[in-house]
Amino acid sequence: MRPVLRRAARDHNFLAGAAPHSPVGDTGLDRFGYIQELFRNMGGFSNFAISFSIISVLTGAVTLFGYGFEMGGPLEMSLGWPLATVFTLVIAASMAELCSAYPTSGAMYHWAADLGGPAIGWGVAMLNIIGLVAAQSGIDYSCAQFVLPFLGISATRPHLFLMFAFILANQGVLNHFGIRLVAILNDLSVSVHILGVMAIVAAVYWMAPLQPVSYLREGFTGMNHVPYWWAFVLGLLQAQWTFTGFDASAHMAEETLNPRVRAPWGIVLSVAVAGVTGYLLILALTLAIHDHQAILHRQDSSGSETPAAIAILQLSLGPRFGNMMAALASMAMWFCGLSCITSASRALFSLARDHGTLAAEALRRVSKRHGTPGPAIWTIVAASLAAMLWTAAVPVVTSLSTVALYSAYAIPIALGLRDRLAGSDWPKFSEWSLGRFGSLLNGIAVGYSAFIVVVLMLPPNQLAGWTMLATIGVLGTFYFLVIRRSYRGPAWRRR
Repeated sequence: MRPVLRRAARDHNFLAGAAPHSPVGDTGLDRFGYIQELFRNMGGFSNFAISFSIISVLTGAVTLFGYGFEMGGPLEMSLGWPLATVFTLVIAASMAELCSAYPTSGAMYHWAADLGGPAIGWGVAMLNIIGLVAAQSGIDYSCAQFVLPFLGISATRPHLFLMFAFILANQGVLNHFGIRLVAILNDLSVSVHILGVMAIVAAVYWMAPLQPVSYLREGFTGMNHVPYWWAFVLGLLQAQWTFTGFDASAHMAEETLNPRVRAPWGIVLSVAVAGVTGYLLILALTLAIHDHQAILHRQDSSGSETPAAIAILQLSLGPRFGNMMAALASMAMWFCGLSCITSASRALFSLARDHGTLAAEALRRVSKRHGTPGPAIWTIVAASLAAMLWTAAVPVVTSLSTVALYSAYAIPIALGLRDRLAGSDWPKFSEWSLGRFGSLLNGIAVGYSAFIVVVLMLPPNQLAGWTMLATIGVLGTFYFLVIRRSYRGPAWRRR
């Protein structure tokens, strides 16, 4: 048994806590060796909302619709999305069970550190942070691409980077000034996403000329000299990048009431609701396509390429509906980026709290007035800006974020599966449990995550692969030369 679980065998309250609705059950961080520094006032809906906002079907499905369609055609849209949804739900359920046992801001970092040791935990934490930073870059850069046309500004690279930096800065300010405000905005984000999707779907089905349903079975690819099945697999990036960031519910556990139940449900429901709403949107957009070449290569008045999803609405419903779609997508992307900074900053704060970063004393600081980790927030903002300056391309950062995040998801699930098969007690301390199906679902989750990670590092995403491998090499060297001198893992492992 692992150290924390050996202690738990002597004191079942260590992991299980008190009754789930008691004050101790909600705020007993002292059992993990931490004091309550962050404001704990987030309800179950707000916890779900932050993950749902980061998944953001109006961001991923819209931004990468053209990529997915070019890779695999209508069949990619009709089959790829539900396949990704089902497997991602298995991953989310496996993570939810671990979250129920370890309801702390560390999330995957704490799960991996307890089940695999401090070094593995530190590596998972860094993968999680890198993945969220890369996702943040892709989200806000896409948001800048959508916002500039509304302002009548050409989408040249200098203009894009300036708008990108401005969006990052205002999201950082809002995160700095309080979780209550962010929670309210995330609740609003859910309404924007669901009502926006429903409005677009209704308009397309009732007003646009549609293809027959049989069109959804057609498969073709715009990639030359590549078998269709391989192009189809590569096209899964559209769905898999959308289905990232749902770990935010786990990162917000220390700010959520009754986190052993509400945070796990936030993880799973965010994926499930996004899967259903996103599929309705994708099917509607696909059935409204009549000339895929015009959709994939349409340009606006400034000569910039119009996103495929916007072009579909412009051609099928008119410019007004295309502009409405662009406005909704811009709002969704902004909400998505706001939530992503929240999640990433909590992951960084948690690692710094355990002396796992440089300048740990500064990065672990929490504002007494606002109850937020200000230095961690602004570090994430700066890192996101640097990531986009390095890659200068949305497909690269989306591939990098997907690879890093799914690696961070898979490692603790694999460690939990190993210990579960060895007879470990940790599943007994989860109020949200997979029961007798735990081993099977964990195995599927690990296998699919590994598949996605490998696929998304192969051509044409090789820059993301080389960047990821170089990052792992640098992190390993940095850990053994610098970090391990002061870092000993989470607080409870040092007691």
